[in-house]
Parts: sequence; C-alpha cells; structure tokens
Amino acid sequence: MRLALPALLLASVSLAFPAFAADKPPADAKTPDAKTADASPGKDGAIKEGPASLLPADSVTHHRLTADGREIAYTAHAGTLLLRDEQGKPGAKVFYIAYMMDGAKPGTRPVSFFFNGGPGAGSAYLNLGAAGPKTLRFPADDPTDGANAKLVDNPDSWLPATDMVFIDAVGTGYSRPVDEENAAKAYYSVKKDAAAFAKVIQMWIGANGREASPHYLVGESYGGIRSIQVADALQEQQNLIVNGIVMISPAIEMGFLDSTDNPLGAALTLPSFIAAHLDETHQLTPAAIDAAYSYALGPYLTTIANARPQGDAAKRFYAEVAEKTGIPENVVAKEGAMLDPMAHDVRSRDGRLHGLYDFTQTIADPYPDGIDNSNSPEMTLSGFGRAYGNAFTGYVGNDLGFRTALTYDLLSMKVNGAWKYADEGPFPTRQIPVLRKLLALDPALHVFVANGYFDMACPFGTTRWTRDHIPVGADRIGIHLYPGGHMLYARPASRAALWHDVQGFYAAAAGTETH
Repeated sequence: MRLALPALLLASVSLAFPAFAADKPPADAKTPDAKTADASPGKDGAIKEGPASLLPADSVTHHRLTADGREIAYTAHAGTLLLRDEQGKPGAKVFYIAYMMDGAKPGTRPVSFFFNGGPGAGSAYLNLGAAGPKTLRFPADDPTDGANAKLVDNPDSWLPATDMVFIDAVGTGYSRPVDEENAAKAYYSVKKDAAAFAKVIQMWIGANGREASPHYLVGESYGGIRSIQVADALQEQQNLIVNGIVMISPAIEMGFLDSTDNPLGAALTLPSFIAAHLDETHQLTPAAIDAAYSYALGPYLTTIANARPQGDAAKRFYAEVAEKTGIPENVVAKEGAMLDPMAHDVRSRDGRLHGLYDFTQTIADPYPDGIDNSNSPEMTLSGFGRAYGNAFTGYVGNDLGFRTALTYDLLSMKVNGAWKYADEGPFPTRQIPVLRKLLALDPALHVFVANGYFDMACPFGTTRWTRDHIPVGADRIGIHLYPGGHMLYARPASRAALWHDVQGFYAAAAGTETH
C-alpha cells in the first residue's frame, strides 16, 4: 500500500514461510543477503533473548476444506525458519505457513510461494483475503466495518490448484530479526530481500522433495516488484526457474505511481478515476475502460505534458476531465488536471472521503472543511484493513496451534521507513529490464496480473502500459481487471472471479482444462 511515495504498498497483497517436512531437516546455511545465502535451525541455533526468542515450536495440524465443489483434506505447517548470517550466526527467525493437499503427487502438484508487499506488510492479507482456506468476510451492507468482520471457510481457496506457502518477510508479521541493529542492512532492500526469499524458497523445496513440482510466485502490491526480483534471484543464485508469476495489484515501476509533476504517472492513474465514476453512474464496461485508457494516453497526456492551457482552452479541458472523473471542476483546475489521489480535495466530496485503495469506497470525512493531506485518514490501512491482523492472530493460534506472546506486525512502518529501493545512488531499482530478461530467457514463463478497477495506489494503467512496452513475451502476460480496489479480493464476487481465472492459469500451465 502507499502512504506517501515511496510508501506502504499493501498488498501485493501476503507473506508467510515455507514448512519443512517433519522427517527431513533442512541443510545448513549461511547468509540471507549474499548470493550463497543459506539458513538452518541447526543444533546451536537457539535464540536465547529478544523478540525472536518468543516464537514457539513449529505446529503441524490436519484439516478439511470444501472448495471447488469437493472436499479436500490438507495439512497445515506453521512455524519458523532460522536465517544465518555470513559467519553462520543466527540472523532472523522467519514465520511461515504452508498448506499441502493430502495424497497429491509431489512431482506434478504445483507449489506457490506467496508474499505481500509494503514493504512492511505481513502475510495476513493474501492468506485470509484471497487464497487461504479461511477468508475474512466483511459486512455486506458496509464493507468498511472491520469490527464486525467474521472469519469463515473460503470457498474460493486456491488449494484445489496448488499447494501454498505463505511467507512473512523479516520484520513483518511474526518474523523477527535476531539483531535489530543490523536488520536493515541485512534484509531491508530490494536485492537483499530477494536473495533471502530465493534461498528460503530453495530450502523449502529441498526439504520437502518438491524439485520436480511446477513452481510459482504470488505477490501483491510491492510484491509485484518482489516477485520479479525473487524470480531473478532464484534463477541466478539458486538454479531454479519458475513456471509462472501471479501479481495482484502490483507495483512494478515505482516512478509510475507518483502523479506529482509526472505527466505519465498522472495519465496512467486517470483511467482508475474514470472507472470509479463509470461505476458510480452504472456505465462501467470493458469498452468504456478501453476508451478511458486511450483518452488518458492520448489527448489528456498530450495536454498536460505541454504548457499549461490558458483561457477558454483551459476551461474546456478542465470541464472535460471533471465530466469523465466526477471530480468537481474547480478541484480539477486547482490540480491542473494532474490529479493526486492522496490529495484531500480530490478525495473529499459532499462530506464523504473516498478511499485511496478503492475510490468507490467512502467514509464520513472527519475534516469536511479541508485539512492538510497528511492528516486525512485512509480507511484501508488505518481502518477496516486492520481487522486482518486480529483475525490472523486468532486463526494461527486457535486453528493452527501456533501461539506466541508477540504482537502480529501487520504493517511495519519501521521496515517501510528503512527500506532501500536503490542498489546504489538515489534512483529506485528498475523492474521492467529484469522482467524483459526473464521473459526472453524463459519461454515457458507466464505472468498473470490482477488489478482492481478502482485502485489508486497501484492503478491498472501502470500494468497495461508495462505489458504494452514489453518487446518479447508480452503475449505471455495476461491482465485481468475486477470490480474493486487494491484488495479486490475483499469483494466476494471479485474473489470468486479471481479464483476462477487463476484456476485457468494453473490449468493452462499444466496443459489441462478447468472444469
């Protein structure tokens, strides 16, 4: 999720860590931030003090789920993995949950590794939101009411199609660094984070004998960036080529997410504003969305990229943008038509405050007369979305038998604030060149992208532009749009539609048909 660029990009969105087969301990290891990074509990790996010492022993439980029209027996592993530094000293305990369908053939059964983004987001979102055996259901009459959200069985779990391994990045969820002072240097950057994930994934695969399985990565929000980087690190450092990547509401290029004095960023955000207005006026169709994108990358971008219009030309242009977006003309004029989705005057209307992560959702505006943007609350990050943390704590403790006194760190601003987006210098690490390389090197690699129409944090226009400018393999990138925002799966109908499409993605990769 995004608070202020570069800020918390939920998603996107969920992490949790791989389970080890009870009868097969992992091999010993070294560092999470080097290409040879390794990890192991080891005989001398006990953590005697600090938050990491409060994490309990692993738990293995057995369950049944009705999904995809059938009953599925599965085993859940919840536990921790010890990452070591270059000298073999404990570096971090990483929390994981793995769900594996009982009786499946490991050689052909896909396994998917899930992670959220932020950076700083824990695993609860994708686990309890989209793909896990349980889902958090919000009241139908007010989906912003987190106090009355209920945990229920998930009929749209991805378990019929794939085993699932959810991972909490170090410093998020229940994952804790052993040495807090050096955690940022060791883990909180684009490349070091990817190297750590790659090694952990490789270890889980080896410990569970899943080398022959099809392997997938699933990332939400900043998890889009993470999925590209982890796929690259797996290939370069761990000799593992993934079969596919699923991105939900992804951030891919950070520069596209800032519309401030950035004509292309503003143009790629505009279709989401238009989509929200089309939904409000019951005119949302694929054809209307295509027209919105064409307008944004055509007349709109041409106008804002040139000298600011004046006189009657300005009035006509601002009136046109106002009509297409539903945002008052005086606000459009004040913003110079380059609409900042975090600006209070853009979000506030008629005493209601529109959501950054779903512009069709509103809450009562606590400052209807106006306020500094930084004090304008966001309902997803600060409101109903927090319910995922409490629900996850209860679920892991009561259903999965993993109980700890630690507070589940759903959104770590400490990790987010310490994150380094650049390898060297001031510029963020770019992802499109890495994605281009992966698609060229790996002709079997397919990418599934899911976007919510009304997501202003990671607008769907940014992924469409990216796909349209990939010279090799663009036909292997599928973009799927759903009613909803950043957490599109919070809407039951969109969660079901996502599962249907993802099921088809896995089936196509396996050369089978969905039923």
